[in-house]
Amino acid sequence: MYNTLEFKKYTAEDFMLFKELVKEDEIMKYISGKGLTPEEAEKKFASILDINRDPLLGYFKVIDSESQLFLGDCKLVNYKKDPTVFEIGYLLQKEFWRKGLGTKICESMLAMAKHIDANKDVVGIIDPDNVASRKLLTKFGFQSYFSGIEDEIATEKLMLKRS
Repeated sequence: MYNTLEFKKYTAEDFMLFKELVKEDEIMKYISGKGLTPEEAEKKFASILDINRDPLLGYFKVIDSESQLFLGDCKLVNYKKDPTVFEIGYLLQKEFWRKGLGTKICESMLAMAKHIDANKDVVGIIDPDNVASRKLLTKFGFQSYFSGIEDEIATEKLMLKRS
């Protein structure tokens, strides 16, 4: 199971799926510190749909091809603080943690980024306490270049240099 993943952009019909994913404190611990309220989820989802108007980039549902189960989501977007850089990220439902899915998602997002612009650097932004995400990014050649407080949140940024 989970051998082949599909990545489908979120559409307006997917809000309930998204809301259920991001309401969990444990899942959102390293993203926002806690689960999102319905209002916060609605605001975030509206921004996702706006970003998803880009034909190539966006936020994607991660789906197991075999079972069609919704596993979580991921993103490949232009980094908002520097649009000359891509940003990748992912979020999985708790029951799919520690199954190698982060590696598969990262591989897919990096391949997509390379296909769009092979020379564009890629940033991954994590909570400094998220050891698993740091390990995953460094496995793909990302190097830490910032660790501190940004927008009132503990943040570590890792960059994959392609230029």
